[in-house]
Amino acid sequence: VCVSLPAPSNVSISSFNMEHTLSFLPGPETPSNTHFTVEILKQLHLRKNLWRSVAGCSELTAGQTCNLTRAFKDPLNQYRARVQAFTPIQTSNWTVSERFQPLSDTVLGPPDVSVSGCGNCLLLQLRVPTTWGLQQHQQLKDLYRQLVFHVQRTRDGARFRLTLPYKEENVITYLQPGVEYCVTVSVTSLFNSNSVASKPYCAFTSPPQARSSLYVVFGLLAAFCALGFLLIGLVVYSGQMSLELLKQRLPRTLV
Repeated sequence: VCVSLPAPSNVSISSFNMEHTLSFLPGPETPSNTHFTVEILKQLHLRKNLWRSVAGCSELTAGQTCNLTRAFKDPLNQYRARVQAFTPIQTSNWTVSERFQPLSDTVLGPPDVSVSGCGNCLLLQLRVPTTWGLQQHQQLKDLYRQLVFHVQRTRDGARFRLTLPYKEENVITYLQPGVEYCVTVSVTSLFNSNSVASKPYCAFTSPPQARSSLYVVFGLLAAFCALGFLLIGLVVYSGQMSLELLKQRLPRTLV
């Protein structure tokens, strides 16, 4: 086999929530019938040069990626990956990735979040995101030790920050009743500083008084005031009429 194909470029490993993906670009002027194969190496085996192929990634085409989630079984170990282009009669040199450690290099996404009011507090229901496999889900769950909450009051933008241990149910207390707050959540870990915050989740601490009910209250107050003025007017008018009648009858009685 002749070594004459352009070597692949931009070989890199990305990871989100312990799901690892290798991507690459074909070298310049790579023939359209070229395929690509992927191998990985554990840090422990660097001196022995024990590269091994990755299942499902031995005949990739340009634009395809390689899922390394199952291949990187030990989250504490460091790995490298390499890619080679080949045709039936030609191969390229291998292109090697940077070192990758699943535990520290994965990006930790936010938990699944739901928020509801509880009077002068917010109740947050949290859940570790669903992942590709049970092993990855357990690894991710082990990383979810602490959470960072950014709380913002919608009315004026006042905000504060809380760091709490991970629990499936968290309560943020000492908030104003009937006021809307928005919360973003992210994960913090001793072994991993790569995290993505959630979108803002907003809720009222307690149901605010509806504008329609305020209009009803003001309307009733206005009606009662009008009725009061009407009653007072009737009393005054009745008093004046009684006085006039009394004046008209008084001289006849005296005669």
